[in-house]
Amino acid sequence: MRDPYQVLGVNRSASEADVKKAFRRLAKQHHPDRNKEDPKAKDKFAELNAAYEILGDKDKRGKFDRGEIDAEGKDRFHGFGDTRGGGGFRRGAGPDGFEHFSFDFGGGGAGARPGPGGASGMEDIISELFGRGARPQQGRGQRQSMRGSDIIFDMDVTLEEVANGGKRRVTLGNGREVEVTIPSGIEQGKQIRLRGLGEPGAFGGEPGDALVTVHYKPHPVFEVVNNKDLRVTVDVPLAEAVLGGAIRVPTLGGAVEMKIPPGAQGGKTLRLKGKGLPLKSGGGDLLVRLNIQIPKEDKELEALMRKRRESRAGQST
Repeated sequence: MRDPYQVLGVNRSASEADVKKAFRRLAKQHHPDRNKEDPKAKDKFAELNAAYEILGDKDKRGKFDRGEIDAEGKDRFHGFGDTRGGGGFRRGAGPDGFEHFSFDFGGGGAGARPGPGGASGMEDIISELFGRGARPQQGRGQRQSMRGSDIIFDMDVTLEEVANGGKRRVTLGNGREVEVTIPSGIEQGKQIRLRGLGEPGAFGGEPGDALVTVHYKPHPVFEVVNNKDLRVTVDVPLAEAVLGGAIRVPTLGGAVEMKIPPGAQGGKTLRLKGKGLPLKSGGGDLLVRLNIQIPKEDKELEALMRKRRESRAGQST
């Protein structure tokens, strides 16, 4: 691997903050999900991770600067000499009177752990840039396991499906056809999460999810008000409007009877409690707008209205 300073584009005197900033910028630029047409993107991204694993860890960076480890984080052999620097060749007399020789290569042994800026710090940065689940694999020289991207998909549902629930087959943005279960009472703008149906992960990472955003489809009868109430316009015969009575009003659950008070005015809105959208967060009401129907070619009504008008005209003189 190349010199990690060259990979991240920083000089040897760069501060920890400068190293982290450089890694963030380059990781965002070369992330495989953003460079799907570049076959070398994954290798570039893996090289960046490996470089930051060294320079982002204070202990490893010091060892690299002193020449104790190479660009891949592997221990270097320092040759024969004294014990300075934590490595090299040692000699001494053993209990049997003979000289004994031993080698100490320093660096990380079986119990070595990454420092605060190493693999764990890199995991925090990757997660911050690309979402939860994007994390590096353990071990030197391994590529980084990355969670796949989520797919966001819009779906229009009928008000009947909102009330009763249902199933729908849809084609996601990646061309995959799946069956979506619509829970009853779902609110507009809410998302249905389909786990594992997003983009595949990189380097063995888990796939992303498909997030289906629900939108209410326009209804031929009802209008949605305040995301939970329904508005409907009903025709009211003139006799019921004048004298009062009962009319049939449509609802999502079937027609119901509603009483009209005497002298009802056209355009007046009456409220039927609990007959709106039955959402999980709380049901809405049905707002019934009255449309008074005037009979056409009703001779008796015309004669009555003419007589009433003449009577009013006589009273005003």
